[in-house]
This record gives sequence, C-alpha cells and structure tokens, in this order.
Amino acid sequence: MNKDNRRHPFRHAVDDAQVVKEIPDTPQTRSPAYKLAFMDTDFLCREELRPVRLQLELLKPDMLMNEQEIISTVVLFGGARIPEPSKKNEARTQTLAELSKYYDEAREFARLVTLESIEKSGGRENVIMSGGGPGVMEAANRGAADAGGRSIGLNIVLPHEQAPNPYVTPELCFNFHYFAIRKMHFLMRAKAIVVFPGGFGTMDELFESLTLIQTQRMEPVPFLLFGEAFWRRMINWEALADAGTISPEDLELFRFVETAEEALRHLHDNQQQ
Repeated sequence: MNKDNRRHPFRHAVDDAQVVKEIPDTPQTRSPAYKLAFMDTDFLCREELRPVRLQLELLKPDMLMNEQEIISTVVLFGGARIPEPSKKNEARTQTLAELSKYYDEAREFARLVTLESIEKSGGRENVIMSGGGPGVMEAANRGAADAGGRSIGLNIVLPHEQAPNPYVTPELCFNFHYFAIRKMHFLMRAKAIVVFPGGFGTMDELFESLTLIQTQRMEPVPFLLFGEAFWRRMINWEALADAGTISPEDLELFRFVETAEEALRHLHDNQQQ
C-alpha cells in the first residue's frame, strides 16, 4: 500500500492500522465496536454504507489506472461462452462453434490496436479493456499480451465466481460488486467500443452504451459490431426505426464489421475525420 505523498501534519492511517495489530488482547479490544472503521469489514458491508462502497468502487480503479498512466481505452464486449477455434468441438451448440472464429478476430484486433498503442503512446492510449473473463474477453486480453502490451480486465463477482483470465495485466485487473460502477469504468476512458456476439451481458453493455451516445450523455465514439449476420438475426434494427421507437439516424451510431483489419480501418478513418 502506497502512502499519500502529499505532506500533512496528521498521522497516516497505515501507521495506525499497524499499531492496532499490536495492542493487547482484552475483551474491549476484541469488541467489534473497537475496530477502526476503515478496517471493519462487517461495518463497511452494512446497508447504510452502500454509498461509501459505491464511491470506493468508483475511486479505486480510477486511481490505480491513473497511477498506471492509462489515458484512453478501446473496449471489447463479447460472449464468455465463445470458445477459441481449437476448442470449438467442446461448444454446447453448433452456433457457438461457428462463432468461435470471432475469438481469433478479437485476439487479432486487440493485438493490432496494442501494437499501435505501444508505437504511438508507449502503451498509454487505446489500451485494450475487457470484462476480464473467458471467451471473447480472454481473446481481447490475449491479443494485447501477444503484442507485448498491457490490458485491463473488469471482473465482477457472480454466483458462479469467474477467475480473471490469465492474460489480464495483474496491476490492471479489477473486481467489482456493482454492475453500474463497472459499466462506468468501461466507458470513462473509451475511445472506441467494439462488440462481438454474446448473450444477456453483452446485450446489456451494447444497449447501455448506445443509449448514452444516443442521448448525448456520452460523446460519440467508433462503435463496431462484429458479425452482421448474428446481430441482424438477433435484433431487427430497422423494425425499431420503422416503429418510431428510435430515429432513423440512430442506425448510424454503429457499423458492422467482420474482420480485425476492417475494424482497424474504421478506427483510422474516424481518427482522420
């Protein structure tokens, strides 16, 4: 734990935390009431402390990414169940086996973006960010590792706990309790959003991000959907516009792509505009 480098006249909390560990063992010191508030997990998990926990989940990753000099990110969303092609025979459905090609596309896209990031910014801009789990998320972090660069993983505690995939940079691997705060971190530094086929979680991230851009709560960024056939089969985009529930121009907020090279060209085209 790093102490705050700013000078002030007060004793540091880290020092008091060490002193508390060395105090005599008595009925008084064993009482939960005696624990320092910031070291008392039971206290911090109380219902009334939810606002504090929300703040901590916003602050901790932001502070650590600042310390790691992460300026901007390229965010990859996509299904945890999409296998790498060498394991497609283990997929639970034929469709998942066919979608395994996008594992390789995500990996290659992340590799190409990371190579450019290293060359142009020393790996501080357009850093690959994923949900930190398996499937497309693993492919994203793996591609960054292939290029010799760093990548970010934003895991979340689920009933069936997922370990971070082994390709996330350890210093940039975060775990969340609150989906809402995790979503904020996905978008706070995003310079592009790239979405691969997936399920409820991917759909949630897709529409949350599109809604923020549509309502001008977030600046427009390149928004790429890999796999036009998949997305048109799952969502009737034109029907939404025909029904008037979205505007025709909302269909221009995103583009369909099929390959890593095509996606990278769209990013370059956007940068030149």
